[in-house]
Amino acid sequence: MLRRRHSASTAVATVAVLALPLFTGAGTAHAAESRTGKHHPTKGQVKALFDRWNAALATGNANRVADLYAPDAVLLPTVSSEIRTTRAARVDYFKHFLESKPVGRIQERHIKILGRNDAVDSGLYEFTLTNKDGSKSKVDARYTFVYERCRGKWFIVNHHSSAVPTG
Repeated sequence: MLRRRHSASTAVATVAVLALPLFTGAGTAHAAESRTGKHHPTKGQVKALFDRWNAALATGNANRVADLYAPDAVLLPTVSSEIRTTRAARVDYFKHFLESKPVGRIQERHIKILGRNDAVDSGLYEFTLTNKDGSKSKVDARYTFVYERCRGKWFIVNHHSSAVPTG
C-alpha cells in the first residue's frame, strides 16, 4: 500500500487499492479458490457456457439449471421481480420458468474476457415458450451472464435478464 503524508490524492489511491478486490471478483466467497485457470478463456468457450445453460433448460430439471450457478450467485430473472440469491430461490424460479419449456436463442452478443477466470457475456436473446394450450410465443430479452471459474469449473455468478422494452 502507498504510504505518504495525508493528501487528497493519497486518500483516493488508498480507497482505489482497497476497493480493487470488489471489482475483480475477489470479494466473492469462492473467489479465493477460483484462481486455477492457466489461460484466458476464448470467446468460443464463453459462448459454450450459454449453450450449456440452454441445454440445462431443455432437461426441464430446475436443479440441473441451478447447478450452473455459484452458491452466492445473484439471479435477476426475466419473469419475476424477486432477486434470487440462494440456491433454493433459484430452483424455485426455474421450476416455474421451465413449465413453459423455454428455448433460448442469442440474437446479439458481446463477450468481454476479464481474466483467466472471469468473463461477461451480454446482449439480446429470444425465448420460445410453449403455452399450456400447446401454442408457442416468443419473448425478447436483454441478458448479462457473469462467469467465474472455480476449481476448474465455470459458474454463473451473476445473471440479469429483462424483457426488451417496447418502443
